[in-house]
Amino acid sequence: MIDSIILPLAALPFPNIDPVIVRLGPLAIHWYGVAYIVGILFGWWYSKRLVSDERLWANGERPMRPEDIDDFLVWAAIGIVLGGRVGYVLFYDFARYLQNPLDIFAVWQGGMSFHGGFAGTTLAMILFARSRGIRVWTMFDVIAAGVPVALGLVRCTNFINSELWGRPTDVPWAFEFPNGGPFTRHPSQLYEALLEGLVLFILLRILTHVFLKLKTPGFVAGAFVAFYGCARIFVEFFREPDAQLGYLLGGWLTMGMVLSVPMVLAGVWAMATARPAEALRPA
Repeated sequence: MIDSIILPLAALPFPNIDPVIVRLGPLAIHWYGVAYIVGILFGWWYSKRLVSDERLWANGERPMRPEDIDDFLVWAAIGIVLGGRVGYVLFYDFARYLQNPLDIFAVWQGGMSFHGGFAGTTLAMILFARSRGIRVWTMFDVIAAGVPVALGLVRCTNFINSELWGRPTDVPWAFEFPNGGPFTRHPSQLYEALLEGLVLFILLRILTHVFLKLKTPGFVAGAFVAFYGCARIFVEFFREPDAQLGYLLGGWLTMGMVLSVPMVLAGVWAMATARPAEALRPA
């Protein structure tokens, strides 16, 4: 019944973009993997720019050396990949991996969790900052400021891969995804790319360069976490839940919402308790 109503009303043609950029024998380079690499490299470059701009820091004293960001790059990549994979296994498809534990290592088959990657990267930042004598909250701020670009790129590749699509709808911008059944659906991946990527990056840019909130350790990181959580909860109302989980309660509550609520609370707490630094010790 629903397909007979929705399909005649709206159906934008799904762009025919091959998820694989190039094949080199048995090796296939995917847009999804490139998005991760470009996002990490952008975060590395942007963080170095922030650290090098003395105007952004209390008393003009840089909190760490640009070379520290170089060294953290490997830590960040490990935290993102391991955390993202472990998070997906634990939160989204634990029963399957419990039966087939070797599939945990088959990362080329997909299956990454933002919340897991966030936890993994947070742990990597804490360990790295303490090993270098860097203020942990400042480390959070510097890295968080560039993360939205990576989020936006990855969400765009989710769209290209025709995965994580939205719920059935008849809005004029709906798409009929190749593997989404005979329904037109919300392009929820693009909603997330816009909110978690572009809008969040602009918001954090204003905080760092207009309001100079890097001088208040923890505020920028708190804003990132709180806004991401709110954006994710909002988009979850349009996103189809994972088939193996479905709705957790009442036909609307999803795992993404459950995992995002603590982020909102933690982010608001971080902003509320952040205090201006009189001076940041130079590295």
